[in-house]
Amino acid sequence: MSNEAVQEGEPSGHFAVFSSQNSNFRYTYNKIREVKSYRIGELFAAYRDILWDDGRHKYNVSSFIGEIDEILLGERFSTFDQNTLDNLIGTLRQRGNSNATINRKMAALSKLLRKAHKMGDIHSLPEFRRQKERAGRIRFLERDEEARLFAAIRSRSEDAYRLSVFLVDTGCRLGEALGLIWNDIQEHRVSFWITKSGRSRTIPMTERVKDVIKLPPNTEGRRPKGPFTKLTQAQYRGIWNEAKAEVGLGADEQVVPHILRHTCASRLVQGGIDIRRVQMWLGHQTLSMTMRYAHLATNDLDGCVVVLEKPRGDEASPRSAENSVFASPLTTPTSAPSSRKAKGAEPVKTSRKRSKGE
Repeated sequence: MSNEAVQEGEPSGHFAVFSSQNSNFRYTYNKIREVKSYRIGELFAAYRDILWDDGRHKYNVSSFIGEIDEILLGERFSTFDQNTLDNLIGTLRQRGNSNATINRKMAALSKLLRKAHKMGDIHSLPEFRRQKERAGRIRFLERDEEARLFAAIRSRSEDAYRLSVFLVDTGCRLGEALGLIWNDIQEHRVSFWITKSGRSRTIPMTERVKDVIKLPPNTEGRRPKGPFTKLTQAQYRGIWNEAKAEVGLGADEQVVPHILRHTCASRLVQGGIDIRRVQMWLGHQTLSMTMRYAHLATNDLDGCVVVLEKPRGDEASPRSAENSVFASPLTTPTSAPSSRKAKGAEPVKTSRKRSKGE
């Protein structure tokens, strides 16, 4: 490129952008722009309403970002390097955060920083690597636990009882149920539009669900916007905690409203529904999330017990191999042919065509 072109500030692949790490200015062509720095909390305040919808998830993200800003001591950034990210993850682990919790917090931070980078607020990004998570034990309600818990809930609130039945038979999230309106319910099916993954889904309803979405007679003469809009998440969780303490489940930290979603998924898998259909029912974005319940599908392994329980003498018997439920035509030996010299055996005659010379 000619010197004249550089002087005139014409765009070039070599001189398009120049930035110095030792300076607070960024040079673009012949324009000078000051590089500003921001706290993580300031970036969140600027973009939270753009990146996250109102609801419990947004509330959790706000808590995550607040903790991250506190760990970073309110430091301002124009670049976010890998060393800063690694130190942040190390501090979270020292505080007792599991890898699964760290992944959720880093997902929120990554989403925020990518938006800030796109808008020109942050000029470099680190590499976010997902921490390896261990498969935890999934707690679900037994039938008798469900009956006792739901009875205690019903004694406190009929609306909370109806919601509980709906959650356990549909497997939907609490926010999805509370956000339903009457137009989302059509005859035998219910559609969820406000979902965590952003993908809508429609599933059929059980007879029990059809009963609980019918509102009791309303003396006020007003019909609510949806079947469960009279309740808030805070109200339902308060009733839930009181009821679970009454039935002796107060010390079990896993008995939270989300356990009803686990219970629905577990019953589907144990009932022989294949994993793909369970994924569609629950609305999981990836199959790996549904695979947490795959270990409950043990019906296909029942034939293994037949082999293991056979007496040792039968294992070496060719006849037992033939009759095994796992016998294969490729591996099972065929019976040996009988000898031609056996008594009463007639010689095998073979016919051949005579040639013209015979």
